[in-house]
Amino acid sequence: MIDWDVAVSTGVRLVRPGPQVELSDARQAVAQLRELSTVAAGHVSDFTGLNPLVPTGPAVVVDRPGWIRANVDGFRVVLEPALEQMSAERTENAVPGANLAGAVGSRVTGMQLGAVLSYLAGKVLGQYELFLPPDPDGNLPTGRMTLVAPNIVNTEREMDVDPHDFRLWVCLHEETHRMQFTSTPWLRGYVQNLMQELLLSSEMDASAFLDRLRAAGEAVAGAVRGDGETGGLLTAFQSPEQQEIMDRVSAVMSLAEGHGDYVMDAVGPEVVPSVERIRSRFQKRREAANPLDRIMRQLLGMDMKMKQYEEGAAFVRTVVDRVGMADFNKVWTSQETLPTMAEIRDPNAWIDRVVRPTAITG
Repeated sequence: MIDWDVAVSTGVRLVRPGPQVELSDARQAVAQLRELSTVAAGHVSDFTGLNPLVPTGPAVVVDRPGWIRANVDGFRVVLEPALEQMSAERTENAVPGANLAGAVGSRVTGMQLGAVLSYLAGKVLGQYELFLPPDPDGNLPTGRMTLVAPNIVNTEREMDVDPHDFRLWVCLHEETHRMQFTSTPWLRGYVQNLMQELLLSSEMDASAFLDRLRAAGEAVAGAVRGDGETGGLLTAFQSPEQQEIMDRVSAVMSLAEGHGDYVMDAVGPEVVPSVERIRSRFQKRREAANPLDRIMRQLLGMDMKMKQYEEGAAFVRTVVDRVGMADFNKVWTSQETLPTMAEIRDPNAWIDRVVRPTAITG
């Protein structure tokens, strides 16, 4: 359904090279990022009270092509089971020439996915890779914290901030994501099931899904050429029937992203001396994106992600201020204690439901 090899080759071919860095400086940056990811783990655990249930080593540091390859692997884990299920009926009713048409279509879709990833690969500073292929020993993947070294170096240069401080600041955010999932064994499966439920919901079949992915890729290419219409990669995958599932996806992502931002800024003043300068310049850089970047952010739903950071961080801040970190951590108990999207916007409603439920008396 999607030619993954084409997605990788297209993305790697289109991605822009990173900043010019002396080999010795590059090696120093990689070593320091690995070290700081471990340092950040201690700070995050101490502040949040969360502890990983499995050993976690230093972050994996990659370049832009490495980030593309890793994300294609993640897409395969999430998308392939759903796409195979959606395509089962089409296979039963296949007509002559369908295999050839499918092969051509899968290459086109792979190219479009690669084009999207080539743009994002120049923007992402780091991420917690939630979905990894199963390892050869048959153990369940637990995810991986990844830092994109050239993007971090490029950003700290553009903002003219202290490299050590900025790198630790980034590590605090990404380490928070790793802590969320490694201390909460059910959360990874819940998110994966949500994503697959989203794909399999409504009347969308594999063909419609791939058509929407291609349309999103064409929109990205059009924006680069200057003739694209603003839309949204996330909305391209939605139908009206999927809104309820999207709300659950948005709620858990808002919580995760907002929690990462909250912890980053709360821990920052204690361990990152120049955190105020970094946050101020980072926000200005985000707001001063060039016109092409603004279009691309709309197309790829990145503006929606910025809103998730803001709403999620406000939720976490309000709850922690009112009931403390220990009671806030009840959010990680089960999927029933996760906030709804309405509760993200009304933290008191979540507190009343989960932390201080009203007893019902007869």
